[in-house]
Amino acid sequence: MAMASANSGAVGGGCGGVGGSNGHTVFVYGSLLADDVVRVLLNRIPQSSTAILNGYHRSSIKGRIYPAILPVKNKKVTGRVLLGISDTELDILDKFEDYEYDKRAVDVSLLDTSEILQAYAYVWANSSDPDLYGEWDFEEWKKRDMKDFLKMTTSFVEELEDTTLI
Repeated sequence: MAMASANSGAVGGGCGGVGGSNGHTVFVYGSLLADDVVRVLLNRIPQSSTAILNGYHRSSIKGRIYPAILPVKNKKVTGRVLLGISDTELDILDKFEDYEYDKRAVDVSLLDTSEILQAYAYVWANSSDPDLYGEWDFEEWKKRDMKDFLKMTTSFVEELEDTTLI
């Protein structure tokens, strides 16, 4: 979300895991909960399911309009998993999420079936960041920040396309 390049590590998995013949699975919990943002980034809206990431907390970040997650015992983050993400789409997400996030393989529980899937999640790299506070609220973000965030995301995609055409 800060948008540069992410730490990426290939993690293998089966069809329902992080990566496999059906593509990658990515747990999202912030601005990527909005279909409009995903559509701008990936030029489509992948199949998704509501999911819970146990043992993490979603925080607001002082001076930012997107959240961070970090491991915290006895907490959980509700988000969704994007399914069937291609290698190219995963690369776009890596660049979008920036160096401030570490891409990690995590286990998430699907809300509708309780099935546990392995998925990538972008976890805040600075675990002792003093700018993290409270609980980030998606509904409040949609009302207050989504319009500007969509403009920023559109600019990011245009810049990315310009650099990949060379």
